[in-house]
Amino acid sequence: MTVLKTAETDRFVANPPEGGAVVLVFGPDTGLVSERATRLAAKASEGDSDPFNLVKIDAAEIAGDPNRLIDEVLTIPLFGGRRIVWVKDASGKNLVPAVEPVLKLDDLETFVILEAGDIKKGAGLRKLIEPSRQAFAIPCYADNDRGIDQLIDEETREAGLTITREARALLHGLLGGDRMASRGELKKLCLYALGNGRIESEDIEAIIGDASEFEMSELIDAAGTGNIATLDHGLQRLSDAGSKASIIANQALKHFQNLHRMRIDIEKGKSTQAVIDAQRPPVFFSRKPGMSRQLQIWSLSDLERAMDILSEATKISRLNDPLGVPVLSEALLKLGRVARARGQRR
Repeated sequence: MTVLKTAETDRFVANPPEGGAVVLVFGPDTGLVSERATRLAAKASEGDSDPFNLVKIDAAEIAGDPNRLIDEVLTIPLFGGRRIVWVKDASGKNLVPAVEPVLKLDDLETFVILEAGDIKKGAGLRKLIEPSRQAFAIPCYADNDRGIDQLIDEETREAGLTITREARALLHGLLGGDRMASRGELKKLCLYALGNGRIESEDIEAIIGDASEFEMSELIDAAGTGNIATLDHGLQRLSDAGSKASIIANQALKHFQNLHRMRIDIEKGKSTQAVIDAQRPPVFFSRKPGMSRQLQIWSLSDLERAMDILSEATKISRLNDPLGVPVLSEALLKLGRVARARGQRR
């Protein structure tokens, strides 16, 4: 199997190999998994006007009837062209019995896309596909700085807009948890700034984060400052809105990791204000008082324990989505109570 690296992935998706192959698209960033699987299907079927050559199947159907996949793969297109079989929502489904005979074919002519969630190395479909010479794996992880920049460039270019350096830096702190969510926020931002020709920091403050009435940053800051009333309200909105807990847990973990780095600088003798002002991307002015308060409340040892708690909550919420909200709620409430107790002492 060829496990594609980040630089290779875009080229592969833009120009998938001709003929048959099995491509596993997987990872914790479900938005990126969906986007890449969709693009693969579109590119692989380019020039083929027969809609019956593209077959979409829910993984539950394959798991219930393993022979269904090999039957679809061996079906010969009536009017020629390349047949594409796209198996969706493969997370948590045992597809090994169905995929195994496909990988044993010596003359595989069908292009098979397996769209899955996060899979551990050496387990499930990854364990099956790794030894195969006619299979590819595309891991999809949360966008890093380079990926976020590329996403910003794509959307602003399409909208015919430019973006200031300050605005780009701010976006780096707000995007990256989920590709689909990030792209949606950018499209909304571009639409808002369309008449101005350029995206400014003020546009981002006005638009990004409004996908829900309760902003993620407000929820995380409430935990960090011990504002239990605001935290309770935010967690209720999180539950009611059906928000993805794994994304919020990951952002909360990043926030406390950043607090830990900032706290180290303060321990070395730097002033709290200087440390906050030096952050890149810059901290929104409206969050600076709360950030200052958190740096006064949290010691290095407390922050290390908080990161352990959030790391575990992130892991559980990614692996078991139904448990995500209750696990994240318990973690943030625990941190909020610690912050309130430490703040009262200080």
